[in-house]
Amino acid sequence: MAGVRFQSALVTGANRGIGLGFVQHLLAWPNPPEWVFATCRDPKGQRAQELQKLASKHPNVVIVPLEVTDPASIKAAAASVGERLKGLGLNLLINNAGILKANKLDNETLKDMAEVYTTNTIAPLLVSQAFLPLLKKAAQGSTGSGMSCSKAAIVNMSSTGGSISSVGGWDIMEVVSYRCSKAALNMLTRCQSMGYQEHGILCVAFHPGWVQTDMGVTVGHTPPVTVDASVGGMLKALSKLSEKDSGSFLDWEGNVVAW
Repeated sequence: MAGVRFQSALVTGANRGIGLGFVQHLLAWPNPPEWVFATCRDPKGQRAQELQKLASKHPNVVIVPLEVTDPASIKAAAASVGERLKGLGLNLLINNAGILKANKLDNETLKDMAEVYTTNTIAPLLVSQAFLPLLKKAAQGSTGSGMSCSKAAIVNMSSTGGSISSVGGWDIMEVVSYRCSKAALNMLTRCQSMGYQEHGILCVAFHPGWVQTDMGVTVGHTPPVTVDASVGGMLKALSKLSEKDSGSFLDWEGNVVAW
């Protein structure tokens, strides 16, 4: 991405889908980050094979074990990344890990609602809290004024499914717990943009599109957007954002999405 350069990025849920796409795109940049921290629950498992292949070819990829719903795992991951950075900060945190339960309004359950909310909303809060010292360090160590992803940024992976004004895709899938979790994530993003403004950390929520991933095909339809197009679009949009955009909800093409 021309004009964008930062030393480090961390992507949660990086073993497949959009998360893996972020890792691949960052590595393909003319000036890739010095460190790409790719987290997943089971780095040595079968579902992380593509990520393992990338790490074997790129010495700047570090696979970090992380269960985003486990505070102890989050703390350990933050400590591990901090040690690897050797006093430097973390420029970009992408809270991508998420789950979806294909439930309808009539059969939504306490268990599923709680599990989805914990993963999709509470986890980004806790992960951001844990990595805040490293993000602050990156912002403080950057030259120039204003905010940008080259300095310090938090990206939360949201969805138009969580848009209260549009309730996108209701006729295709109700997925009530998922929608509620993403609506709450949007509010978290706004709160983070307010709370972290003084530290110079850019905070945005992205709708990646209806993407051709395992999650995207859950309802039995073929999504129209490829992972490559989605991730490429989000990174292009992200590279243009400044302090005036912090707290925004954007789609993968950089357009503002209604709350």
